[in-house]
Amino acid sequence: MCTAITLHTKDHYFGRNLDLEYSYQETVTITPRNFPFSFRKVPALPAHYALIGMAYVVDNYPLYYDATNEKGLSMAGLNFPGNAFYLSENSGLCNIAPFELIPWILGQCSTVKEAGSLLSRTCLVDIPFNNDLPLTPLHFMISDQETSLVVEPRNDGIKIYDNPVGVLTNNPPFDCQMFQLNNYMALTTRQPTNTFSPNLPLECYSRGMGALGLPGDLSSQSRFIRASFIKMNSVSGTGEAESISQFFHILGAVEQQRGCVFMGGDQYEITVYSSCCNMDKGIYYYTTYENRQITGIDMHKEDLNGQTLINYPLIDKQQIAYL
Repeated sequence: MCTAITLHTKDHYFGRNLDLEYSYQETVTITPRNFPFSFRKVPALPAHYALIGMAYVVDNYPLYYDATNEKGLSMAGLNFPGNAFYLSENSGLCNIAPFELIPWILGQCSTVKEAGSLLSRTCLVDIPFNNDLPLTPLHFMISDQETSLVVEPRNDGIKIYDNPVGVLTNNPPFDCQMFQLNNYMALTTRQPTNTFSPNLPLECYSRGMGALGLPGDLSSQSRFIRASFIKMNSVSGTGEAESISQFFHILGAVEQQRGCVFMGGDQYEITVYSSCCNMDKGIYYYTTYENRQITGIDMHKEDLNGQTLINYPLIDKQQIAYL
């Protein structure tokens, strides 16, 4: 399962935790402007916005998990089992396979408004990448520097929701996730006062008691509530180092530790990687489960007018500064 968030300090940031029990040997991948993006049912994009993000590259095609384009528009796909529904082809719409949606949107759109307009003409169709890579049930968060959307493929078409908290996890559908926040409106970052009974001398015995009741389990609904509370109350300095540090701290509050989510056999779900992209500067930062050191890659230090994918294998060995 996964968690995606946005954060605004001086700059704007977008990123996610990828929570799985396995890895596809993904890499930080830069797609330059002239790499020919092909699609199964619509014409190719021979020229488009440049992208940077995390992808599994198969047959020279980047299967992006999350990405940001050179304009700052960002997008992530999150697991949505039991609810995602991919349709048959619709002759009146642009038929896009789910694995094509991130390049389809980020290649052409510079804002959430433009993305929403393109999505209104898009049908997500049931076409797998190949026989060895069946479709994953997904929903998506799309963000620019001002706003966010959630996109969910359902059996009656694509649902688009405004996302005022800038957070997305997995299930239930996003409108249900948002509704559940009503149950936690009394949470506060301040110390609570006794409203239980005026006849009982109840007192605070610890700091942080205003957040009693904040979920701490690893379910997707609980992670949504926890990440939303922490993100919405986050206080960060405006510098780059302070901002990305705060971003990774927020993601760290909902990360998965090996051993806590048993998947059968000898497999456990873990946070395979966490990412944070500066949407304004095109710098993609990441950590992995085994390497807590933050690594950064600046897309603008590469030739964005090229035609060839640029891949950075993940540094997955723990980096320790011994003194």
